[in-house]
Amino acid sequence: MAGLSLRCGDCGAHLKSVEEAQQHAELTSHSNFSESTEAVLSLVCSTCGKPCRSQTEVDLHKKRTGHEDFVDKTLEEAKPIDLESKPKPGTDVDMETAGEENQSQEMVIPEVNKDMLSELEAMGFPTARATRALHYSGNSTIEGAINWVAEHEDDPDIDEMPMVPKTESKPSLTPEEMKLKAEELRERARKKKEEEEKRMEREREKERIRIGKELLEAKRIEEDNARKRMLELRRLEKEEEKRARERIRQKLEEDKAERRRKLGLPPEDPTTAQPSTPVEEKKPMMLPIKPATKAEHMRDCLRSLKQHYKEEDAKVKRAFQTLLTYVGNVAKNPNEEKFRKIRLNNPSFQDRVGSLHGGIQFLEICGFEKIENGEFLFLAREKVDTAVLNTAGSELNSAISNPFFGVL
Repeated sequence: MAGLSLRCGDCGAHLKSVEEAQQHAELTSHSNFSESTEAVLSLVCSTCGKPCRSQTEVDLHKKRTGHEDFVDKTLEEAKPIDLESKPKPGTDVDMETAGEENQSQEMVIPEVNKDMLSELEAMGFPTARATRALHYSGNSTIEGAINWVAEHEDDPDIDEMPMVPKTESKPSLTPEEMKLKAEELRERARKKKEEEEKRMEREREKERIRIGKELLEAKRIEEDNARKRMLELRRLEKEEEKRARERIRQKLEEDKAERRRKLGLPPEDPTTAQPSTPVEEKKPMMLPIKPATKAEHMRDCLRSLKQHYKEEDAKVKRAFQTLLTYVGNVAKNPNEEKFRKIRLNNPSFQDRVGSLHGGIQFLEICGFEKIENGEFLFLAREKVDTAVLNTAGSELNSAISNPFFGVL
């Protein structure tokens, strides 16, 4: 079976094609290559399309970008390497075929490293054999040329002077030129890597902007829903107060009619009682109505807190928001004891609420009670009143959003 890759015998690197082997030889001066049946990996990132040729490159790409999905195209791209159709520089070719293809070109002896040629001649190698060995081993090292001679000593044309078309005759690279070329290739690879990193950074920035917009939109929707819920809550409270006043008015009318009946007086004429109707409507307002009284007490408590710290708006706003958090947690999770129990000597609680005038009083209006010798504020589960908590939330939201709250 033909090889699927080339393996460098000097460093063990797997190379995908003859062209890559040529580049590797120019960078490292290695010349000992052999065919391998192991294919070079071809893993493509499903997210950005970046190709990776090894598991190490895959791991680095995952760590740098967070992409996890890769498509393995190794078997699709794995093809046997044809050394005959595309010979690598430094391998022996069919001179007759080369002569037919380049019959219109002038053939010359290839230029090789003169110093290495002299050393090989000093070792006893014929000039033609030494020239051929240096030319086909890439003018890399004396050892590479000797290894080439050892591998091709049975070739019939081993002692014939190699001939190449004049236009393809290239002078061997000096060590300085090889170093410069290697630097150039490394610089090109570095720039390509930087461009890839910049592109990935732009993609990440776009993703961050998109996520930020989605979060802002979600926050806006949540705020709109909260405002709608608050308006609906206030509407329901007003309707409940209106129904309560109507029930009280009806009760008063019934009591008044009952008293007249017991005294033996005739029923009151509705036409004569009409002027006194406004007066009768005011009386229920003087009676204690639990929701209204709670709301008034809460409003007075918050107003007192605001007036005591009128020069510290940030401190007051933070206290209101903290109270809203406590009340909201209990309203949403009435069965969770951790939301219904507050340690009074907690530094955070003292800094935000406990040390402020009216802070603890507001929580007591909501139903919290001091227990364990005043160490905790606790709201028993059976005493959780959703209506009271909703009223507290409404008053706190009003105090937070109204810039003139507590000023007058």
